[in-house]
Amino acid sequence: MKIVNQLSLFLENRRGTLAKLCEALAKAKINICALSISDAVDHAVVRMVVDKADKAIHLLGEHGVLVVERDVLLLDGQNKSGELATIAQKLARAKVNIEYAYTATPPGADAGVMVLRVDDMKKAARVLKGH
Repeated sequence: MKIVNQLSLFLENRRGTLAKLCEALAKAKINICALSISDAVDHAVVRMVVDKADKAIHLLGEHGVLVVERDVLLLDGQNKSGELATIAQKLARAKVNIEYAYTATPPGADAGVMVLRVDDMKKAARVLKGH
């Protein structure tokens, strides 16, 4: 488990916008490690963890994309029933609220990654140390 920089992008919700963004990141050899997209009528919020955040921020800025940085927890998780329940229970007992979460685990894989945004990063990191 580690604290990493998540990028939140505000994109127009129209065909091809995400494709262009991903193509630009790929050309710059920036790998997307985790991704979440939520849409509204006219825009989408794309949350991502990448392997070269500083480089991605610069590139996205050049393309006119608004980027907001936030610290999140990146956990290696087992692909098994109850994994998120265990984590959520540990945090709840420590009075840490999960603001949002998303995961990336390929089907059939033994493990993947989980991204958590919580209201107390330091306490959550202590509670989940070694998880």
